[in-house]
Amino acid sequence: MANYFDHSSSPLYSQISDVIRERIVKEIWPVGDKIPTLPSLSAEFGVGIITVRQAIDLLKNEGLLDPMQGLGTFVIAKPEVHPRMKVESSLVGLAKLYREYAPRLIPLSEGFAMPKIKKEDGLLAPKYRLLKRIHAGERQLTSVISAYIDDRIFKLAPRRFRQEVIIPVLMDLKSIKIKSAKQILTISTAGVEVAKALNISVSAPIALVRRVICSSDGTVIYLGELSYRGDYIRVDMDLLG
Repeated sequence: MANYFDHSSSPLYSQISDVIRERIVKEIWPVGDKIPTLPSLSAEFGVGIITVRQAIDLLKNEGLLDPMQGLGTFVIAKPEVHPRMKVESSLVGLAKLYREYAPRLIPLSEGFAMPKIKKEDGLLAPKYRLLKRIHAGERQLTSVISAYIDDRIFKLAPRRFRQEVIIPVLMDLKSIKIKSAKQILTISTAGVEVAKALNISVSAPIALVRRVICSSDGTVIYLGELSYRGDYIRVDMDLLG
């Protein structure tokens, strides 16, 4: 299959790891199974054995595969799944989720920037602190976030904002009166920057989440733009609720 991966600029090993990971998620190769040999995968994907080995090593580092000398490569775990991602979720519920399943935070950058807001979002604050970072689980990088925080709010708890997930910190600030909180989830594909941050291939499926929180006077005090890797998201909806 020489043309198997012609439509992406990502490294071949990253694209192959995406395919293998998806098969593990769908239980085409369930936990405990031995996956095909390196030569078999090399022939299927139309790439060299070294490239396939790089993909296997990547998934080994994620804790999904275990290459055993002389025995083959076995599936030992499925990718992590977000404990709960609801299309419509309360702010209190979201804060509770983050407190219970606090991700590991990997800082990327910190600075000042003005977010792009829509008329219906609310009013701009004079200045915003921009925190860019990656959220990670036990084995995987799960999402990358650009968080814009009203700098006046940021200065109330700078250490906590830098070291913790933002929404629970906002909820703990008793001087802040929240008027509205909105969340929009859309399905998209990874661009170069997101793909590099999450160690996935360009054009891999992702979920985009945009959160906007306004204070009592209608000022946007927090705007979060998150990109979740597609195999991490599970949306639960009660159709009778």
